[in-house]
Amino acid sequence: MEAAIQAGSASAGEEGGLAGEFLTFTLGSEEYAIDILKVQEIRGYEPPTVIASAPPFIKGVINLRGIIVPIVDLRIKFNLAEVQYTPFTVVIILNVAGRVVGVVVDTVSDVLSLAREQIRPAPDFSASFDTRYILGLATVASRMLIVTDIEQLMTSRDMELIDGAA
Repeated sequence: MEAAIQAGSASAGEEGGLAGEFLTFTLGSEEYAIDILKVQEIRGYEPPTVIASAPPFIKGVINLRGIIVPIVDLRIKFNLAEVQYTPFTVVIILNVAGRVVGVVVDTVSDVLSLAREQIRPAPDFSASFDTRYILGLATVASRMLIVTDIEQLMTSRDMELIDGAA
């Protein structure tokens, strides 16, 4: 995990140095953090064009200034109980593995700078629960953030977004 955090958006020179800047957002009652350098833009949610036979978490595609962008609803992907589209629902446009992808989240919170010592390793779970995309857990004031390797998540085989995904 240390190597993954050091590969973050900021320099990780001295011990206890900056791990990077992270965009925080909510999915249900949980708060997540992703590397800000993977974020291209944030947009309000607009219903995408549905693609037949796509997995349920792939809501469809949008045309973003001439680029066709698949839209993934992380709330459905993570099996959250109820998925509602409100005026606060947003799409985070990401640039991962040379591909533009949009993810639907409940709300975007803010951008935080996290030091390495603020990020703790995620607990070990059974093999049936995939935690490869979780870099760790960070505590900021009374908030617990799930620090996520969004590129690892978006390029995973079960996302079906990138040919030849690991």
